[in-house]
Amino acid sequence: MTAVIAIVVIVAIIVLIALVLVGIYNGLIRSRVRTREAWSGIDVQLKRRADLIPNLVETVKGYAAHERQTFENVTRARAMLQQAGTAAEAAQANNFLTQTLRSLFAVAENYPELKANQNFLDLQNELSDIEEKIAYARQFYNRNVTDFNTRIQTFPSVMVANMFGFKRFEFFEAPEEGREVPEVSFAPPPAPAAPPPASPATPPEPPDSPPEP
Repeated sequence: MTAVIAIVVIVAIIVLIALVLVGIYNGLIRSRVRTREAWSGIDVQLKRRADLIPNLVETVKGYAAHERQTFENVTRARAMLQQAGTAAEAAQANNFLTQTLRSLFAVAENYPELKANQNFLDLQNELSDIEEKIAYARQFYNRNVTDFNTRIQTFPSVMVANMFGFKRFEFFEAPEEGREVPEVSFAPPPAPAAPPPASPATPPEPPDSPPEP
């Protein structure tokens, strides 16, 4: 009888451990799925941003065709973004694209007709909207990465993660200088300051009085 009870207890312990491990495994799977779904939100917005670049470049090129180096930099940054294979590479390429777009918009500042072009205005507004969505998607993705990476490094989840080869996700982090949305100011330039009034000329010395006779 005692042997039977011992066997039942051992079986119960094994079943309990198995249930705990299954629960941990399923939790890791759910966390990984959420993280991948969060990344897809960033990926969609990055592709939308890349799709805007050719039209934007062509619009600016119509007014400033001689700015060849700027156009090449933007095109190269777009290619890097499309070829990025990891979150870190995508973040780096996205930051580089932001910097080149700032240069492109700086060129636009010199062409009032371009700044008033409706297609250019629409592209700039759509780009700003995408940047806001990327920022939101980045926060959502990074929160899920933090949760998943914490799970696979803490006990007892770390044992299951090592058994089944769960790998850490990379954060999507842009450097500080790459987080600002590139904007173009369409306000008229401020009027130049009036020059300071000229100092009054020193009055000429009165002529010497003629000598008295």
